[in-house]
Amino acid sequence: MAGILAWFWNERFWLPHNVTWADLKSTEEATFPQVEDLYLAFPLAFCIFMIRMVFERFIAKPCALGLKVQANGPRKAQPNAILEKVFTAITKHPDEKRLEGLSKQLDWDVRSIQRWFRQRRNQEKPSTLRRFCESLWRFTFYLYIFTYGARLLKKSPWVWNTRLCWTGYPYQPLMPEMHYYYILQLSYYWSLMFSQFIDIKRKDFTIMFTHHIIAVILITLSYTVNFIRVGVLTMCLHDVVDSVLEAAKMANYCKCQKLCDFLFLSFAVIFMITRLGLYPLWVLNTTIFELPEAVGGFPSLTIFIILLLVLQVLHCFWSYLIVKAAYKAILKGKAGKWNPLHAKDDRSDIESSSDEEPTTAPHSKTSHSSATTNGTSGTNGTNGYLTGGNSAEEH
Repeated sequence: MAGILAWFWNERFWLPHNVTWADLKSTEEATFPQVEDLYLAFPLAFCIFMIRMVFERFIAKPCALGLKVQANGPRKAQPNAILEKVFTAITKHPDEKRLEGLSKQLDWDVRSIQRWFRQRRNQEKPSTLRRFCESLWRFTFYLYIFTYGARLLKKSPWVWNTRLCWTGYPYQPLMPEMHYYYILQLSYYWSLMFSQFIDIKRKDFTIMFTHHIIAVILITLSYTVNFIRVGVLTMCLHDVVDSVLEAAKMANYCKCQKLCDFLFLSFAVIFMITRLGLYPLWVLNTTIFELPEAVGGFPSLTIFIILLLVLQVLHCFWSYLIVKAAYKAILKGKAGKWNPLHAKDDRSDIESSSDEEPTTAPHSKTSHSSATTNGTSGTNGTNGYLTGGNSAEEH
């Protein structure tokens, strides 16, 4: 293992010319980042996860109930052993042939079986209350970590002159505040890496998982090679919009539509400025051009550039979704019904249909035919999204 670690952390790969790991050992005069410091992130990640559990149960949930956030989940499907077996063991989306077979076996009309599967799928979707609690936790953490990072940048001269990020590099002493900021950020992303498997499932799960992996790698490597200054700048630029998005989602769950619209459009503007404007002008420019000019190129710099460019690709993809949502918000008044990020939230979580009826009792084939004859079946079969109890969940 020692040989593998020595090979991986080869000085000629990770550090500029004529710099060794021994040169970056902490002394009484100056403290430098040490790879051993990063081990603190694992127990701290567990602590963050436990704090989240306590926060959601004893703080977020009472807040949600006080704001009249809907606590109940989607309507439950009527218990049926045969359909339940098909749902759990075979398919959650039966095709037409299977629907016809089940219709004959149960003497139900196909429409009622489709409704049962739709309701059964919705049973596994999270309630609005759970969504609110998760968003309030994220809002609280993002607001705190951004405020802390902004305070660091406020007293840092290199925030407006990025060339100063590399003055004296790599012999830049590590300040205690930056050490704390880095370890806390890394711990939070590690907690997300594991908690997202039990969190609300989203359709952009793979993209967000990729984002978390890149974030963990970048934070770990940038701390090890003392890219602390540009690392703080990068993380703070990413944190600035997250709390705004979570606030927009909470406004949506509370059915404050105008506030949700305002917050979402504010989020869209801030996202474009920071991710498509400041990120390339500050982070990409200083890493790709100013760093080689200041200290010369070295092999590991290629890894950082590639990872930062991958982040920018993700920014462009999310920007497309945001512009699409903002377009709907402006022209169709649908801001808040579709939260495009990661936020991060569930995309088309809840299935709905205009053929939902007050009763959950299935129609037999005979009663269904009679209802159709009388013109009272009302089977449109259209899918939508639920908000709160009856109309549209945010997408």
